[in-house]
Amino acid sequence: MTSNPLLDFSGLPRFDAIRPEHVAPAVGALLEQAEAAVRAAETVEPPTWDSFVVPLDEATSRLSRAWGQVAHLEAVASTPELREAYNAALPKVTRFWTALGQNRALFAQYRRLADAPEFAGYSQARRRAVENALRDFRLGGAELEGAERERYAQVREELSALSAKFSQNVLDATDRWALYVEDEARLSGLPADVVAACRAAARREGREGWKLGLQMPVYLAVQQLADDRELRATLYRAFVVRASGLGDDPALDNGPLIDRILALRAELAALLGFPSYAAYSLATKMAQTPEQVLDFLRDLAARARPHARRDRAELEAFARGQLGLDTLEAWDLAYASEKLRQARYSFSAQEVKQYFTEPDVLAGLFGLVHDLYGITVEPDAGPVWHADVRLYRLVDADGGLVGQLYLDPYAREGKRGGAWMDDCRNRRDRDGRVQTPVVHLVCNFGKGVDGKPATLTHDEVTTLFHEMGHGLHQLLTEVGEPGVAGIDGVEWDAVELPSQFMENFCWEWERVRAMSRHVDTGEPLPRALFDRMLAAKNFQSGMFTVRQLEFGLFDMALHHGYDPGRETVQQVLDRVRAEVAVNLPPEWNRFQHQFSHIFAGGYAAGYYSYKWAEVLSADVYAAFEEAPGQEREVGRRFLREVLARGGSRPAAENFLAFRGRAPSIDALLRHTGMAEDPGHDAVLTSG
Repeated sequence: MTSNPLLDFSGLPRFDAIRPEHVAPAVGALLEQAEAAVRAAETVEPPTWDSFVVPLDEATSRLSRAWGQVAHLEAVASTPELREAYNAALPKVTRFWTALGQNRALFAQYRRLADAPEFAGYSQARRRAVENALRDFRLGGAELEGAERERYAQVREELSALSAKFSQNVLDATDRWALYVEDEARLSGLPADVVAACRAAARREGREGWKLGLQMPVYLAVQQLADDRELRATLYRAFVVRASGLGDDPALDNGPLIDRILALRAELAALLGFPSYAAYSLATKMAQTPEQVLDFLRDLAARARPHARRDRAELEAFARGQLGLDTLEAWDLAYASEKLRQARYSFSAQEVKQYFTEPDVLAGLFGLVHDLYGITVEPDAGPVWHADVRLYRLVDADGGLVGQLYLDPYAREGKRGGAWMDDCRNRRDRDGRVQTPVVHLVCNFGKGVDGKPATLTHDEVTTLFHEMGHGLHQLLTEVGEPGVAGIDGVEWDAVELPSQFMENFCWEWERVRAMSRHVDTGEPLPRALFDRMLAAKNFQSGMFTVRQLEFGLFDMALHHGYDPGRETVQQVLDRVRAEVAVNLPPEWNRFQHQFSHIFAGGYAAGYYSYKWAEVLSADVYAAFEEAPGQEREVGRRFLREVLARGGSRPAAENFLAFRGRAPSIDALLRHTGMAEDPGHDAVLTSG
């Protein structure tokens, strides 16, 4: 077993050596060790931090780290063999964590720990870790009896399997669809790098012409730039019916999975005494009730919808007058919007893209990290899961290792779409020794062709900065206690604060100039072009805002008050769209079948947190705007009061310590161009 790379915790994961056949024996061995540690922890006398919490954490964290490596590879380098091994082990891992959450003996030990006289002398981080553990035992069903207790475990296991299947269906439906084009004229409008990538994809299959798929670099380029309306419509339909009954493969239909997931979540909440799954979900968030969230979303919708209607009317008028489109179909929206942007602001997204080469953007990003926090990001070496993956190390002013991060930048088959950060190894402090954190940053950018570096759209630049914000939240923690280090223990609706905060720096001229260099000429982005970009910053912000609110309201409607006997999931979505949307898609659009955030990710009854945290992040950035020339001082304060704190203190207290007051929505309204609406002292606190 020592040759099994999943059982080697001596350093970085051996991603290049992990094979599907390693999964079952490693998971089996680690489950055995973790179960033995649980049995020992149940009876240890007396339960103290060192005798009880630390040994239990060490055993379970090894299981988490190894399983995290398997789950990560299944997301970024999936193969049929790895998926089979992952799916076979998933129920066992789920059963362990469910049983752990229901373990009454451990629950009692934690209560004894909290009641002990020495608890008052614990650090704030340790006290919060114990308090969170007690809460999580209650939420995990530790107080359930008999059949209800057994049913809770069954529900948890089935939900885990269904979520994995949902994500796998989306990935398979995305990867299996392709359109082969033989006439290059049909690709009119597409940038040269996308055309070249499509040609290379066809040639890898021994075919002439061009292969167009549904991965983001190609799909978005077609929707935004392809002059061939039929081509846009073809890809649009294929994209929005993925993993549905209207798709190419009925076996990949996520419809039945959605119904079952929602039913099981409602049952789980009821078992624990919550009126809805949303109420259960909010028990670990800043927001206190579903009604509070709904009021927040609807208040913001009332402010944004007039702007969205104006955006839509302008787009329709432009499409009729300039593009000859009497009707604006769903596959025309991105195309017409880009043409309107070009006409109004005299630049195109593709023109801007030529100035953001990947090496220069990374240099600018890492420079910002150094300027704000005094941390240097350097290239590092270590095992990776794909040749395109890079490893970096973060070091402090004294040269000490702070943490390491993997960057997997490019889209490819077998890799889940989207962008995300995940932790690979969290910080742990033991006997004066620090286990430094390690994270993955995953994106889906287009790869450079013909020997040129990859170029990023400005939206992709902000995506990279966003994910780095998540990474820094994990990497720069100064908390070494289990359960509250890094983003562990941070309320879910505050997790997006550091990531959305980082996006603001993509709009600062000096930052943009320093990280831009034209892929052909080497010239930096011209100031006149940047000024036009800045003028267009809030272009169609109303439509964008109501679309995000549509997602958040749909999520809450499904998890609070939804009655499948009265309406279908599609009818819920239609009802929400009637309330807030200005762009209504075709009736055959099946967006919900690909909504992995809430059906396969951690955002169930939590999608609102993007907007909730956007209020926080806009207000945080306003502190920098209010202190020109003091970026380093304000950055160090943000590091000290928010990033370094991890989950050791409530997010509302972190914000108050940094800002000196409760958060307000005013900065968000100003940043999104909606400040002309009456001001509103929206205070977002945990009560």
